Amino acid sequence: MSLDVAAVRGLFPSLGDGWIHFDAQAGMLIPDSVASAVSSGFRQLGAAPGGVYPGAVRTTEAIDGARRAVADLVGAQAAGVVLGPSRSALVWTLAESIAPNTWLGGDVVVSHADDEPNIVPWLRVVGRYGGSVRWAELDIETGELPAWQYKNLVGARTAVVAVTLASSTLGAITDIPAIARFAHARGAMLVVDATNAAPYMPLDIAELGADVLVVSAERWGGPRVAAMVFRDPKVIDRLVPMSVDPRAVGPARLELEPLQGGLLTGLVASIEHLASLDADAIGKRRRRLVASLDAVNEYLDRLMVYLTTTLEQLSQVSVVGTPGNRVPTLSFTFDQVSADKVVRRLSDNGICALADLPCRALTRMGASDFGGAVTVGLGPYSTPYEVDHLVRTLGSLG
Repeated sequence: MSLDVAAVRGLFPSLGDGWIHFDAQAGMLIPDSVASAVSSGFRQLGAAPGGVYPGAVRTTEAIDGARRAVADLVGAQAAGVVLGPSRSALVWTLAESIAPNTWLGGDVVVSHADDEPNIVPWLRVVGRYGGSVRWAELDIETGELPAWQYKNLVGARTAVVAVTLASSTLGAITDIPAIARFAHARGAMLVVDATNAAPYMPLDIAELGADVLVVSAERWGGPRVAAMVFRDPKVIDRLVPMSVDPRAVGPARLELEPLQGGLLTGLVASIEHLASLDADAIGKRRRRLVASLDAVNEYLDRLMVYLTTTLEQLSQVSVVGTPGNRVPTLSFTFDQVSADKVVRRLSDNGICALADLPCRALTRMGASDFGGAVTVGLGPYSTPYEVDHLVRTLGSLG
């Protein structure tokens, strides 16, 4: 199990622009195989699914292929994969598909570690029907989301627990299996946003204990397509149908309309790309995905230790949070310099980073008191040289 970073970098034509990309939260770079697949799909898959003529059949096959690819990614069944344009659209769909009387006296548990797409839909649907909201709090020292608090947060009236697997700004990984035990003991549905973790670690919906898992392909170099996966596909039949097609069955019941074929071929190609990152990985796609993502995790874990250690040596830089287990993402503040100015200086030196992301976690951690936070995220194409250039640039800023 090893990651050949030089070979991986060759898969991304956009690296030829000379920039260093530490802006993974805005979307990973798109590999050439995905761009080619999307282009071919747009040329060949223009027909709507459901017909008997060749174009319609090919589009139907593309939909089925996309469901199977996502199922392999998360260790689920294709019959439980709902496709959509974005994770926010899918969470909105799920929230609206739950019977309204569920929220009459019921509640939902959300967290300050989550991104808005896994918070706002629940707040609005619960508010509309008079339900209540309970909030899980961060550990403001480490940035972690303690699982023990869910024992008291999840009650007899809790219908849904929505939580992230990994923070998009602090990188902290949540102990989902522990939260799942509290949720299932009370009969609540556990909805896990795994978008920020999917590019960096193998996912297994059963091991996590999630009832619903949400991922977005743009975070690992795919097109702007998302998937919502049900551990038990039969649950879909108990939800209010959302499709405009009254004949829709299975996961299509929760898909407002079918996605364009070109995006679906790009989704499949992006998952194949993940499966091929470790050249030594063999076997079926699920096995290759696990092996490749393990290799990515091992490499980026070492690079993340190097990044964190070198940043902490800069007297004016303060890394936000100290989670013991994290994906290769972190945020930092710079003494007496706003995050916006830091990012502009990095950009002047060929480095892409993000400033002041709309994140409740950073607000709770007090980053705004220091002029905001800069967030950097690594990709499988990141190198120690790029980390050195980042640190040197920050050192010159001081």
